[in-house]
Amino acid sequence: MDITFLLFLMFAAIMTVAAVLTVTARNTVQAALFLVLAFFNAAGIWMLLKSEFLAIALVLVYVGAVMVLFLFVVMMLDVNVERLRQGFWSYLPLGLVVAAVLVVEMALVVGGRHFSLAAMPTPADPGPGFSHTKSLAWLLFTDYAFPFEVASFVLLVAMLAAVALTLRERKGNKAINPADQVAVKAQDRLRIVKMASEKNDA
Repeated sequence: MDITFLLFLMFAAIMTVAAVLTVTARNTVQAALFLVLAFFNAAGIWMLLKSEFLAIALVLVYVGAVMVLFLFVVMMLDVNVERLRQGFWSYLPLGLVVAAVLVVEMALVVGGRHFSLAAMPTPADPGPGFSHTKSLAWLLFTDYAFPFEVASFVLLVAMLAAVALTLRERKGNKAINPADQVAVKAQDRLRIVKMASEKNDA
């Protein structure tokens, strides 16, 4: 058995377990950490596929930026997990239906003739001078320029939604309205009191 296949099995097994723990974890911070573990193992699989740029981008962008931002937002929102779990059993049938549809779709895609292992050609060795980053950038900004721009717009909307969620009013929160602070006048904040001088009869 090849060492590459053993590494793939190890990365795939750890990533699958981490993904399941991400969904089933009761603590949101622990779920985010399990998702980081899944990302690291996915980067290992990309390395086995000789896609070094995608592996490094996955670690730097998702683990180093997105997950840190996700943890920051989760800690700022102070989500009441117990209140969210009150309607779990009422939404369980709908969730099972959606999960079944996703499983059937994945089975049709993976089991089809276009994605089967027999239909995949054996990739030739591109040689030492081949650049994965250059070829990926060429495809990304020529053939897939419009999907790339759509994906960037979706990420922008998600970022704005995260900012809007953090700006909600919470009980006991002390904040200053910038408009009221700018509109205030000097006489509203400062009062000059005239007092008579006092003599010391010592």
